[in-house]
Amino acid sequence: MDESVNRAFDALGLTRDFYQKVFQRNSIDARGMRLDGFVHFDVKFNNAFWDGRHMVFGDGDGKQFSNLSHSLTVAAHELTHGVTDHTSGFEYHNQSGALNESMSDVFGSLVQQWSLKQSAEEADWLIGADVFTPGIDADALRSMKAPGHAFNNALFGKDPQPDRMSKFVHLPDTEEGDFGAVHFNSGIPNKAFFLAAVGIGGFAWEAAGAIWFESLKASSADSQFQDFADTTFQKAGELFGVGSPEQSAVLAAWQEVEIQIRGVPTGAALARSFAVNGNGGVGRQDGLTALTRQIGELSAKMTGLAKDVAALKKTR
Repeated sequence: MDESVNRAFDALGLTRDFYQKVFQRNSIDARGMRLDGFVHFDVKFNNAFWDGRHMVFGDGDGKQFSNLSHSLTVAAHELTHGVTDHTSGFEYHNQSGALNESMSDVFGSLVQQWSLKQSAEEADWLIGADVFTPGIDADALRSMKAPGHAFNNALFGKDPQPDRMSKFVHLPDTEEGDFGAVHFNSGIPNKAFFLAAVGIGGFAWEAAGAIWFESLKASSADSQFQDFADTTFQKAGELFGVGSPEQSAVLAAWQEVEIQIRGVPTGAALARSFAVNGNGGVGRQDGLTALTRQIGELSAKMTGLAKDVAALKKTR
């Protein structure tokens, strides 16, 4: 038996089961699409990819990279590119491309956490922790908990991912420029998801994952970080209630990576976190809860207005 075939089969099947059981999604396209994965691609190929219909895995060169088909987070990452294609369709360049990559990391990590029944606090939040050979000094391809710290060695240099907007990487929208640094800047929304998940607590796929998945389905192909952040705030209110701890955790997470939800006063999330931790007094906490609720209602109205304007433009 071919171990690569078995490992890829198991990983893709587990990822399919995750989407079915957690989000009631029937395969990649929500209509039972057949999963086709190809292993042993090329010769000593140090990568894996989604080609628009299939998941493809290289064997690695055996010196730097091991077999990519043996990594659950990598397999789930690639399959999720297909899910993104069939939902938002995030365009693969600049910020929308970084969101595309981030969605694959988010749900790639969640698949592993779900399979291990790990809480957000227990998870390692690493993508591709098992793809390097033993001789390579690296934790993983990427760290959602600490973007920029997955590796630092003479062979690959230092992990270039930023964890906030002030460190945003600007590269040309070319293949050589990683189509506008999509694998670099995905660290920013990755960190936001990690912060939201840990801020909410428990199993990350239950609340934070649900918020992100509904936001993925509701987003447009050209969404920017700001657009997606606003959508997650809105969806958190819809799913768990305006002013809920879940919505406040989402708000605080985006503020931490220097993205301010539109319509929300600067510092509101941090202030509410202070109150929830027991230092602000009951009256202050109640007042901030009401403020967050009002902000959520205003955000929903603004979103509705934006949709009305977009519809009006289409009729012109």
